[in-house]
Amino acid sequence: MDKKERIVQAAIDVFKENGIERTKVSDIVKAAGIAQGTYYLYFSSKLSVMPAIAEELVNTLVKKLEKTVDKKGCFAKQLEDIIATVYDNLKEYRELHALVYAGLASTEHLREWEEIYEPFYAWMTWRLEEAQRNEMIGEHVEPSSSARLVIGVIESSAEQAYLHAAPPEEEIVKQKRALLQFVQHALHVT
Repeated sequence: MDKKERIVQAAIDVFKENGIERTKVSDIVKAAGIAQGTYYLYFSSKLSVMPAIAEELVNTLVKKLEKTVDKKGCFAKQLEDIIATVYDNLKEYRELHALVYAGLASTEHLREWEEIYEPFYAWMTWRLEEAQRNEMIGEHVEPSSSARLVIGVIESSAEQAYLHAAPPEEEIVKQKRALLQFVQHALHVT
Protein backbone atom coordinates (compact mmCIF):
# COMPACT_ATOMS: atom_id res chain seq x y z
CA MET A 1 0.00 0.00 0.00
CA ASP A 2 1.51 3.35 -1.00
CA LYS A 3 1.50 6.44 1.23
CA LYS A 4 -1.56 8.01 -0.33
CA GLU A 5 -3.53 4.78 0.13
CA ARG A 6 -2.35 4.59 3.75
CA ILE A 7 -3.51 8.17 4.32
CA VAL A 8 -6.93 7.47 2.79
CA GLN A 9 -7.41 4.28 4.81
CA ALA A 10 -6.26 6.01 8.00
CA ALA A 11 -8.61 8.92 7.30
CA ILE A 12 -11.51 6.49 6.85
CA ASP A 13 -10.74 4.84 10.18
CA VAL A 14 -10.21 8.09 12.09
CA PHE A 15 -13.25 9.84 10.63
CA LYS A 16 -15.40 6.82 11.48
CA GLU A 17 -14.09 6.79 15.04
CA ASN A 18 -14.00 10.53 15.78
CA GLY A 19 -16.36 12.11 13.29
CA ILE A 20 -15.45 14.95 10.97
CA GLU A 21 -15.45 17.80 13.46
CA ARG A 22 -13.26 16.13 16.08
CA THR A 23 -10.72 14.73 13.62
CA LYS A 24 -7.46 16.58 13.08
CA VAL A 25 -4.87 16.03 10.39
CA SER A 26 -2.48 15.00 13.17
CA ASP A 27 -4.88 12.14 14.06
CA ILE A 28 -4.87 10.92 10.46
CA VAL A 29 -1.08 11.04 10.05
CA LYS A 30 -0.58 9.27 13.36
CA ALA A 31 -2.91 6.47 12.25
CA ALA A 32 -1.18 6.31 8.84
CA GLY A 33 2.28 6.22 10.43
CA ILE A 34 3.60 9.10 8.32
CA ALA A 35 4.94 12.60 8.92
CA GLN A 36 2.46 15.45 8.81
CA GLY A 37 4.33 17.05 5.92
CA THR A 38 3.77 13.89 3.88
CA TYR A 39 0.01 14.32 4.31
CA TYR A 40 0.23 17.78 2.79
CA LEU A 41 2.04 16.42 -0.26
CA TYR A 42 -1.22 14.68 -1.16
CA PHE A 43 -3.97 16.72 0.51
CA SER A 44 -4.24 20.42 1.34
CA SER A 45 -6.56 20.09 4.35
CA LYS A 46 -8.42 17.65 6.54
CA LEU A 47 -11.45 17.67 4.24
CA SER A 48 -9.53 17.52 0.98
CA VAL A 49 -9.12 13.77 1.56
CA MET A 50 -12.91 13.31 1.15
CA PRO A 51 -12.85 12.93 -2.66
CA ALA A 52 -10.25 10.17 -2.32
CA ILE A 53 -12.47 8.41 0.23
CA ALA A 54 -15.44 8.79 -2.12
CA GLU A 55 -13.35 7.30 -4.94
CA GLU A 56 -12.57 4.33 -2.72
CA LEU A 57 -16.29 3.84 -2.02
CA VAL A 58 -17.16 4.01 -5.73
CA ASN A 59 -14.36 1.61 -6.70
CA THR A 60 -15.47 -0.83 -4.00
CA LEU A 61 -19.04 -0.69 -5.31
CA VAL A 62 -18.01 -1.27 -8.93
CA LYS A 63 -15.92 -4.28 -7.87
CA LYS A 64 -18.91 -5.70 -6.00
CA LEU A 65 -21.14 -5.14 -9.02
CA GLU A 66 -18.62 -6.99 -11.21
CA LYS A 67 -18.86 -9.97 -8.86
CA THR A 68 -22.62 -10.00 -8.22
CA VAL A 69 -24.23 -9.10 -11.55
CA ASP A 70 -24.56 -12.00 -14.00
CA LYS A 71 -23.67 -10.32 -17.29
CA LYS A 72 -25.10 -13.19 -19.31
CA GLY A 73 -28.48 -13.27 -17.56
CA CYS A 74 -31.64 -11.39 -18.46
CA PHE A 75 -31.49 -7.66 -17.89
CA ALA A 76 -34.40 -7.69 -15.43
CA LYS A 77 -32.36 -9.97 -13.16
CA GLN A 78 -29.26 -7.81 -13.68
CA LEU A 79 -31.22 -4.75 -12.54
CA GLU A 80 -32.42 -6.64 -9.48
CA ASP A 81 -28.81 -7.57 -8.68
CA ILE A 82 -27.62 -3.99 -9.23
CA ILE A 83 -30.26 -2.61 -6.88
CA ALA A 84 -29.51 -5.24 -4.24
CA THR A 85 -25.77 -4.59 -4.46
CA VAL A 86 -26.13 -0.80 -4.19
CA TYR A 87 -28.47 -1.18 -1.20
CA ASP A 88 -26.20 -3.73 0.49
CA ASN A 89 -23.12 -1.59 -0.13
CA LEU A 90 -24.75 1.53 1.28
CA LYS A 91 -25.96 -0.42 4.30
CA GLU A 92 -22.49 -1.88 4.90
CA TYR A 93 -20.73 1.48 4.56
CA ARG A 94 -23.55 3.64 5.93
CA GLU A 95 -21.39 5.61 8.35
CA LEU A 96 -18.70 6.21 5.77
CA HIS A 97 -21.20 7.39 3.17
CA ALA A 98 -22.70 9.82 5.68
CA LEU A 99 -19.22 11.13 6.50
CA VAL A 100 -18.29 11.57 2.84
CA TYR A 101 -21.54 13.35 2.01
CA ALA A 102 -21.12 15.67 4.98
CA GLY A 103 -17.43 16.23 4.24
CA LEU A 104 -17.92 16.91 0.53
CA ALA A 105 -20.97 19.10 1.06
CA SER A 106 -19.01 21.37 3.40
CA THR A 107 -16.17 21.94 0.92
CA GLU A 108 -15.49 23.01 -2.62
CA HIS A 109 -14.88 19.35 -3.47
CA LEU A 110 -18.57 18.65 -4.09
CA ARG A 111 -17.96 19.75 -7.69
CA GLU A 112 -15.73 16.69 -8.10
CA TRP A 113 -18.65 14.30 -7.55
CA GLU A 114 -19.32 13.61 -11.23
CA GLU A 115 -15.66 12.83 -11.87
CA ILE A 116 -15.52 10.56 -8.82
CA TYR A 117 -18.56 8.66 -10.07
CA GLU A 118 -17.24 8.19 -13.61
CA PRO A 119 -16.24 4.51 -13.10
CA PHE A 120 -19.78 3.69 -11.93
CA TYR A 121 -21.32 5.71 -14.79
CA ALA A 122 -19.09 3.92 -17.29
CA TRP A 123 -19.96 0.52 -15.85
CA MET A 124 -23.70 1.21 -15.98
CA THR A 125 -23.46 2.71 -19.49
CA TRP A 126 -21.72 -0.46 -20.66
CA ARG A 127 -24.48 -2.62 -19.07
CA LEU A 128 -27.18 -0.57 -20.82
CA GLU A 129 -25.36 -0.73 -24.16
CA GLU A 130 -25.10 -4.51 -23.84
CA ALA A 131 -28.79 -4.79 -22.94
CA GLN A 132 -29.70 -2.64 -25.91
CA ARG A 133 -27.54 -4.70 -28.31
CA ASN A 134 -29.28 -7.80 -27.01
CA GLU A 135 -32.70 -6.16 -27.37
CA MET A 136 -33.40 -6.38 -23.63
CA ILE A 137 -34.24 -2.68 -23.25
CA GLY A 138 -35.93 -0.13 -25.47
CA GLU A 139 -34.05 1.04 -28.55
CA HIS A 140 -34.83 4.68 -27.70
CA VAL A 141 -32.87 4.50 -24.43
CA GLU A 142 -29.73 6.66 -24.55
CA PRO A 143 -27.27 4.58 -22.47
CA SER A 144 -24.98 7.30 -21.14
CA SER A 145 -27.68 9.69 -19.93
CA SER A 146 -29.87 6.85 -18.73
CA ALA A 147 -26.98 5.35 -16.74
CA ARG A 148 -26.69 8.56 -14.70
CA LEU A 149 -30.44 8.66 -14.12
CA VAL A 150 -30.66 5.00 -13.13
CA ILE A 151 -27.73 5.33 -10.73
CA GLY A 152 -29.22 8.49 -9.28
CA VAL A 153 -32.62 6.95 -8.59
CA ILE A 154 -31.14 3.72 -7.16
CA GLU A 155 -28.73 5.54 -4.88
CA SER A 156 -31.33 8.07 -3.78
CA SER A 157 -33.67 5.23 -2.85
CA ALA A 158 -30.93 3.39 -0.95
CA GLU A 159 -29.99 6.59 0.88
CA GLN A 160 -33.62 7.06 1.93
CA ALA A 161 -33.58 3.55 3.32
CA TYR A 162 -30.27 3.65 5.16
CA LEU A 163 -29.18 7.24 5.71
CA HIS A 164 -32.36 9.23 6.21
CA ALA A 165 -35.44 7.33 7.30
CA ALA A 166 -34.25 3.86 8.39
CA PRO A 167 -37.63 2.12 7.88
CA PRO A 168 -38.22 -1.50 8.93
CA GLU A 169 -36.65 -4.14 6.67
CA GLU A 170 -40.02 -5.18 5.20
CA GLU A 171 -40.52 -1.59 3.98
CA ILE A 172 -37.08 -1.63 2.41
CA VAL A 173 -37.97 -4.85 0.56
CA LYS A 174 -41.14 -3.18 -0.78
CA GLN A 175 -39.17 -0.10 -1.75
CA LYS A 176 -36.62 -2.18 -3.68
CA ARG A 177 -39.42 -4.01 -5.48
CA ALA A 178 -41.12 -0.74 -6.46
CA LEU A 179 -37.77 0.69 -7.53
CA LEU A 180 -37.09 -2.33 -9.74
CA GLN A 181 -40.49 -1.97 -11.42
CA PHE A 182 -39.94 1.76 -11.90
CA VAL A 183 -36.52 1.34 -13.52
CA GLN A 184 -37.69 -1.57 -15.68
CA HIS A 185 -40.61 0.53 -16.93
CA ALA A 186 -38.39 3.54 -17.61
CA LEU A 187 -35.94 1.45 -19.64
CA HIS A 188 -38.65 -0.60 -21.36
CA VAL A 189 -37.06 -3.84 -20.17
CA THR A 190 -38.27 -6.75 -22.25
